[in-house]
Order: sequence, then structure tokens, then C-alpha cells
Amino acid sequence: MDVTSRAGETVAPGGRAAPVVGAQAGPADPLAPYLEADFPWYGLDDGWTGRRWLSPAGAGRAGQGAGTDYGSLGHGDEPARPYESREAGRFAVVVTVARRPGRRSADNTGMLEATSASSAAWLAGSGLIATVPPGQLDRSLRQDWLDQQTALAWDLADDLEGPGWSPLTLPVNGLPQPFRYRESEYGWVLAGEAPGVLLGAYGRGVSAYGVGFTALSDLTAYNGR
Repeated sequence: MDVTSRAGETVAPGGRAAPVVGAQAGPADPLAPYLEADFPWYGLDDGWTGRRWLSPAGAGRAGQGAGTDYGSLGHGDEPARPYESREAGRFAVVVTVARRPGRRSADNTGMLEATSASSAAWLAGSGLIATVPPGQLDRSLRQDWLDQQTALAWDLADDLEGPGWSPLTLPVNGLPQPFRYRESEYGWVLAGEAPGVLLGAYGRGVSAYGVGFTALSDLTAYNGR
């Protein structure tokens, strides 16, 4: 997707700061930013028996003392990279976002809004957009399409109670929890809350109606690649 990163933050359409989505330089141990986080991570519950993996999305604000603010855990087939032509297969990605108050940006030039379910919806929607196989789009038109879809994802995330979303109740730690849900031809996105965090998810080929979420005490199952 077309976003501009600076000083550990990403400027979304309209100039608003949004979390970075995509591969980032980081420590040699890909689990490190996850293990150092001050909030619980969520993934699919034991109803999912397939492959689990760390998404390349994730990480935290740049700057001294910055910590991890969000990250993603994948389930199923890993989506194709932008330069790969293979189909994405079946997958579901769970996005965990820390609850953060409004705070100054890492470079001290502005303010970042407090995180909310819309933050999780934005990350999930942007993540889904990035998984669309390039073979579905003419190369010359792909960037224009990404720009349009990124702007649409932001607008939709900013209006979770609007007509673009439907209610959906799913289990979180075994208890029913309300979410906001939407489908497109590329897959589905949902967003809501969980104890201690904000949750987003996106997927394709896996029914959102059949998933459940749980707090994870051990992430080693996601570090098998």
C-alpha cells in the first residue's frame, strides 16, 4: 500500500499519523518485540489447528524508550508478497493493538491520537489490501488502486458504526464479544475490543463466523519458519 513512513510513524491519507504496516528492520529474533510488549497478544483459539506464523507487520514507535504498540499473528497460508504472483490461499491474521492515550510523536513534531478500535480496523484493512495478489491487477494500475483502497480503508475505519460495517459476535477468551465486520471481494475485516487491548483481524478463504480469539501465554508456535 502507498503510505509514507517517517520517524517511526506512517502518514495516512489526509496527513494523519497511522501505524506502519509492512516489513520493518528489527532485531535478529523476530519474537523480541512481541516478548517485550507490555500488553497481551491475541491469536486464534484452539479451534484453529493449522499453521501459525509471525506476520512481517508489527513493531513499535521509533525513538528512545519507544515500545511495541501493535503486531500481527498469522494463521494458515502466508499471503503472497507484493512481488509474488502466487495466490494467497486460506489465512486469517489477528492484529493486536495496545491501548494508548494520545501522545507526542517519536520526533516530537506532533500528536498521535489515542488508539481505538478504529486503529485496529485501519491496520486490519490495510493488511488485507496488501495481500491482494499482484496478478489480479495490471502493474501500471496497481499503485493507483492501492492509493484508492488505502484511503477507503482509512475512511471505513474512522466510521465503525457506519453502513459499511455489520455487527458480529465472536468468542474472546471463551466469552462472547461484539465486533464490527465487513466483507469485500478480497476478503473480510473485523475490529473490536478484548481485555487489555484492541483487536483487528482480516482473512480470506477462512470464514470469519467460525473464528474465536484467545490471549496467548506462549508465542513459540508462531516462530516456526
